[in-house]
Amino acid sequence: MKIRIGMGNVPVRGAPGGDPDPAGLVTELEALGVDSVWFSDLVSAPGAVDPLIGVAYAAGLTERLKLGMSVIVLPGRNPAVVAAQLASLAALAPRRVLPVFGVRPARRADRTVFPVPDGHRAEVFEEALRVVRALLTMPVVTHHGRFFHLSEASVAPLPAKPVDLWLSGRVPAALDRIGRLGDGWLGGNITPAEAENCRASIVRAADRADRMIEEDHYGTYVTIVQDDAEEHAVDALLARLRQDRPDVDDPRTLLCWGWDDAREHLRQFTDIGLSKFVVRPAGPVTSRRAFLEAFTTELMPLENR
Repeated sequence: MKIRIGMGNVPVRGAPGGDPDPAGLVTELEALGVDSVWFSDLVSAPGAVDPLIGVAYAAGLTERLKLGMSVIVLPGRNPAVVAAQLASLAALAPRRVLPVFGVRPARRADRTVFPVPDGHRAEVFEEALRVVRALLTMPVVTHHGRFFHLSEASVAPLPAKPVDLWLSGRVPAALDRIGRLGDGWLGGNITPAEAENCRASIVRAADRADRMIEEDHYGTYVTIVQDDAEEHAVDALLARLRQDRPDVDDPRTLLCWGWDDAREHLRQFTDIGLSKFVVRPAGPVTSRRAFLEAFTTELMPLENR
C-alpha cells in the first residue's frame, strides 16, 4: 500500500483568525514535498477557507501538491453545481483533486446553512452523490429522483480519469453507505481499534454490493497535541470530543500526545490497513514553519515510495 501523509490547516497563535497566510502554507508544503493539503467545510470557523475555493486557490500556486476537501457537506448543495466545480478543478489540477463528502456539518452552528427536508438528510446525500458521480462520468445525464431532477444535463470537461469520491463517517449506516457508494473512507477522531472495525464493516458492505474499494483507499485524520500546546485550546478540543463522541470514556485516546505518540498511532493504523493520513495540530501553533519542519522530520519518513 502507498502510505501518504498530508496536512490540514495549521493555525498560528496571534494571527487574525489563526491563519495569516494560506498561500504560504500551500507553497511551503509543496517545497517540502508533502503529499497533500486539506481544507475543511467549516462555514462559521474563524480563519476557515471554503474547501472548493481553497483547492482552486492552491491549484494555482502549486504543481505537485494533492488537494483535499474534507469533508464537503453534500446535502444542502446543488449536486450538479458540485459536479461542475469538481470537473473544473480536475481540469485545472489533473489527478490532484481529492474530494471527501459528508452527510452533515461538523459544527452544530453550521447545520442550518445546509437545509434539507426534515428526516431525509441521508436520503438526500445518497441521491446527490449518485448525481455527482453520474455527471462526472457520463456525457449526458437525465435523472428524475425524489429530490433532484435533471434533463440532458452535462458538465465539461469530463475528467480524463474518474475522480474518486471518498466518504466520511463511522456509524453503521455510514459504513454501509461507504461500502455501497464510496471509493474510499477518511475517518476522524477515531482510535486504531475503532478504525479496524470500521474498515472491516466497509469491506463487508462493499462485498454485499458486489463492489471493491481499493486496498489503499482507507485513511483518517491524526490530531497532534504538542508539548507547548495552549491549555485552553486543548481543553476546548476535549470538550468538543466529549460532545461528539459520548461513547468514548476518555477523549484523550482520540489524540496523539506528541510526535512519538503520533508515529506509534500511524504504525498501528497502517498495521490494520489504513494508508492515507491527514495531520493537524490540536490548536494554534507558535510557529507554522517549526511545526512543518517537525512534521517532515518525524512523520514523512513513514511514507513509502
